[in-house]
Amino acid sequence: MMKASLIPLLIISSILLTSCQTMHTDPEVTSKRAKFHYQIGMDSLQRGQLPKAFDELMQANKALPGQSATLSALAYAWRLQGDMEKSEDFYKQSIAAGPASEVYTNYGSLLVSLKRFREAETILHKALEDPRYRKQYIALLLLGDALLGQNHADDAIQSYHRAVMMNPSSKSISQIKEAQAYIQTGRLHYAQGLYETMLRQDPTLRPALQGLLKLLVQQDDILAARKHLANYIEKEKAPLNRAWASDELTRLGRL
Repeated sequence: MMKASLIPLLIISSILLTSCQTMHTDPEVTSKRAKFHYQIGMDSLQRGQLPKAFDELMQANKALPGQSATLSALAYAWRLQGDMEKSEDFYKQSIAAGPASEVYTNYGSLLVSLKRFREAETILHKALEDPRYRKQYIALLLLGDALLGQNHADDAIQSYHRAVMMNPSSKSISQIKEAQAYIQTGRLHYAQGLYETMLRQDPTLRPALQGLLKLLVQQDDILAARKHLANYIEKEKAPLNRAWASDELTRLGRL
């Protein structure tokens, strides 16, 4: 009788165990769990909560390995952590899992930062192969940097111009980079003219003013530098920017 009573219990236990295994291996449940952790991980990245981002993204990758978006996010997180080797490894994994223009762009950005300009150029061209890619202007700006790093200034400037065509809001950063290309090739008057044009359009554009000041100081034109700073202080409303300009004006007074 004892053995007979155990049989139904064993059957029920077997059914429950099978049911639990099915729940844990259900592809839909697994996919939802991975997406849940991925989304929290991405939110944490945007908030600068790097440890939390790593935790969630690693859980997403464990739940559903080999997803290009998760691998790319981990690559970016490792870059923020300062481990460029791991970052590159995850970008390569992401590309192998499913190449996408955005991943190529981010990988290209990493390579530019590492001054591996020739490799970056190749990767960024891949980012631009898909005409549907909505952030082509970012890839084009980075491509310009990669070309400039190889001393191909005119090609770099052309890439910066293409970026503005793709997204007019990138005009300021494109022009800043173009001015740097002129400086690198010794065309200082072109660079100065471009900086001054930008400041006429927006007198509070600090990056343009910083570039112009550096150029004017190199040319020993301290008077012109002081005039530009005074104009900036008059037009700028942000206290921190005004404080920076005042400090620069004081520093120039000692030169």
